[in-house]
Amino acid sequence: MRTRTHSEPRTVVITGATAGVGRACVRAFATDGNRLVLVARGVAGLRAASAEAQVAGSPVRTILADVSDPEACEAAAARAEAEFGPIDVWVNDAFVSVFAPFTEISPEEYRRVTEVTYLGYVNATRAALKRMLPRDHGTIVQVGSAIAYRGIPLQTAYSGAKHAIQGWHEALRCELLASRTGVRVTMVQLPAVNTPQFDWVLNRLRGQTRPVAPVAQPEVAARAVRYAADHPRRREYWVGGSTAATLIANAVAPGLLDRYLARTGIDAQQDQGRRNPEDHANLWAPSDASHDHGAHGRFDEESHERSAQLWASQHHGLLATGGAVLVGAAVRALARKR
Repeated sequence: MRTRTHSEPRTVVITGATAGVGRACVRAFATDGNRLVLVARGVAGLRAASAEAQVAGSPVRTILADVSDPEACEAAAARAEAEFGPIDVWVNDAFVSVFAPFTEISPEEYRRVTEVTYLGYVNATRAALKRMLPRDHGTIVQVGSAIAYRGIPLQTAYSGAKHAIQGWHEALRCELLASRTGVRVTMVQLPAVNTPQFDWVLNRLRGQTRPVAPVAQPEVAARAVRYAADHPRRREYWVGGSTAATLIANAVAPGLLDRYLARTGIDAQQDQGRRNPEDHANLWAPSDASHDHGAHGRFDEESHERSAQLWASQHHGLLATGGAVLVGAAVRALARKR
């Protein structure tokens, strides 16, 4: 397997690169001379993201594409390699969503969320692996969510798609391990993040949609993605204490968590302000075709810029060693007392 140091320039492809976590990932990878290929549907968002990366010193190419189309993903991968050489890192982040009770989501809308949010990852990963596997080199980072393990009310379509990504990712990782390839896949499970998505998702609720507190800034997520790309042997990384708490609670007492979310989950995802019926939803067309939204949503005042859980997720070995040392010291102290 060909190896590189992390400071060497790499060719990095990012889907959903124009806003939110994807946009923050553009900024995180726009260092060390990395060559960036940004894939998204919005013209204005792509133009603004490209300008930011160039200011940071990264060569950039933008590709207007919908990841639900496998041919578009294949064409994007081919163009990336034609212009920048072999793809080293591919980050999957593109998604769409609907906030509504299940019975108020049409079959067409459900299909669309699944095709973009789940099959978009599948299509893009297939295009990346087609090029990485023959070279025995490359890393694919799937941007996931605590919702990949724990579905929540009002987001049935998105919850289903994220669960599908999780199961598919685990199966694919097993296949790659069995083949002994140098290609790696890893996943980053995120908490609620302060992104613009809450102003453009298709919303049939009475209030405006919002992330369930506590909320992290998109830069926290982007640092985790960058770290995962540099350290892809771990199967996944958890970001945020709320992610860890949710995943552990769901493993230990899923029934109790069902009842808790039934009682709190609906109000926790809505602001008190009334929804604006004129808000543009990006389910079928991009919301950043003519206007750049950037990385942050409207929740800056309550959002956190650090994650102790992310540090812990990145330093399992150190924590295990420290824990062993503390246990050993406690045992020796007890022995002396006796």
